This record gives sequence, structure tokens and C-alpha cells, in this order.
Amino acid sequence: MKIAVTGSSGLVGSALVRALRADGHEVLRLVRRTAQAADEVTWDPAAGELRGEDLHGVQAAVNLAGAGIGDRRLTPAYRDKVLASRIGATTTLARTMAALRPRPSVLLSGSAVGWYGDPGNREVDETEPPGSGFIPDMVRQWEAATAPAEDAGIRVVHLRSGIVLSASGGALAKVLPLFRLGLGGRLGSGRQYMSWISLPDEVGAIGFLLTAGGVSGPVNLTTPHPVTNAVYTRAIGRVLGRPTLFAVPGFALRLALGGFAEEVLARRRVLPRRLLEAGYPFQHPDIDDALRAVIGGP
Repeated sequence: MKIAVTGSSGLVGSALVRALRADGHEVLRLVRRTAQAADEVTWDPAAGELRGEDLHGVQAAVNLAGAGIGDRRLTPAYRDKVLASRIGATTTLARTMAALRPRPSVLLSGSAVGWYGDPGNREVDETEPPGSGFIPDMVRQWEAATAPAEDAGIRVVHLRSGIVLSASGGALAKVLPLFRLGLGGRLGSGRQYMSWISLPDEVGAIGFLLTAGGVSGPVNLTTPHPVTNAVYTRAIGRVLGRPTLFAVPGFALRLALGGFAEEVLARRRVLPRRLLEAGYPFQHPDIDDALRAVIGGP
């Protein structure tokens, strides 16, 4: 299969490209700079520019483009950047795919469990309506931007990813140095549930959904076993063989992270109902196994 991938230089995108090629697929990477390799296509999502002829023969696309939500404080200006980067990239790709002849069969488009806001510690799945606040509103607009592809009859899947666990990037990688020094600890009360997925399962689920022809709409990319932040913290300590005695109170997080602190402290117990119903076989459903796989350890 010939597959176009946006966001291919990111944590998930780079691992996905390697996995798709290992499975025998041809991958085109959409890049915002001048193309420097035969497998690269230049596009300008902010300006809505992507030439259809550059995607000739593409049968599927995975859209992972967008400014990182946790990369800096969520100031009003950065909120605008986060939203515009996602809407611009998704709209541009969806419109271009809709105009191709023959049309690609599927678009897997990035999304997030931020859709659910803070539903408390009750279990939620893909039937849950959106929460309130900046993040849920952003995710709602992000998913709606795929409309041109859906209207053209292309199967669209919204990849509502949880926290992706990897030692080489993302939320876990940022705190690992502290945990290795024995300075890691829970965030806030630690009682808030967090919905996570290992990087191998994130990549595996995306590959699975490329050919899961009966699946469209929102799909939660999370483990079947979400855990509280306190359980997650203790699991990191066990895998590293380090104590986890410290805690970062909520007020300190708000001072350090501004508006993003509410995202860190949000309670989300999100279940991957549709992924399980489709038959995806999780490699790392449990937190200890997942951490040993991505960090290493006994």
C-alpha cells in the first residue's frame, strides 16, 4: 500500500514510518521544508498548499501533524498556534485527498482523549460527548476538519490517543531523568486516572486500523487498563528500582505550567471499546509490562 504520513518526524510518526516500511508499504512523508529525498513531499498546511499530483497513487494517509500541546505554556497565542496547526493540516490533507482520482480509501487522522475533558474517574468510551474547555473544543474542531474526506466517501478514523509511553520522547521521557535520580513522584493528589498506551501499541493500532475496513469515526488509542497517577508513579519506580517519595502539588503545577496544568491534572478513565471490538491484540495492556518494554528492566 502507498501511504502518505504527516508529522513523520515526531515521536509516533517516525516510529510509524519505520513500522510501515518494515511491513512492506511504500511511505510518502509530507514535510514543510523543501523536499530532500525521493520519499518526501513538500506541503504548506498553514497556507493550505498541497499539490494533488504529489500524492498520485496514494491509497491511504495518516495525519499526525500539529504543534505539541505540552511543549510550552498554553498562553492565548500558543493556543491559537496549536489550534491553527491542527485545523490547517487536517483541512488541507482532507481536501486534497477528496480531489484525487482515484481517491484514497482511508484517512487516519490524529485526535486525542482531550475530547472528553475531565469526566471524573468514571469509565468513558467513544460514545461519550465532548467535554468543555479549550482542549475538548480544539479536538472537536480538529476532528470536524476531516469533513471533506468523509463527504467524498473516504473512510475516516479519528485516532483519540492517550499518553503515549516512550523513553525517547513524550511525557514519560521528560520525567525519566528525575525518576532515575530517585526524585520522581505523583502529580497533584495522584488519584486522577490517566489513559495511556505504549508506543509499540500506538503504532500497532494505527497499522491495524489502516486495513480494518469496518471501522470509522472515533477510536480510542488507550490501554484497556488505565491507572491512577499514583499507580503509574509507583510502577515507574518499580521498573527503575528507585523510590517515588516526592509529590508535586497542584498549585505548583499551575504555577509552572499555566493552563496546561489542568490537562495534566485532568481525570480521564478512557477505554478502547472500539479497538477491542475490532479485535486489536494489545502487546502491552498492563502498566508494568508497558514500562518494562519502553524503558527496560526485569
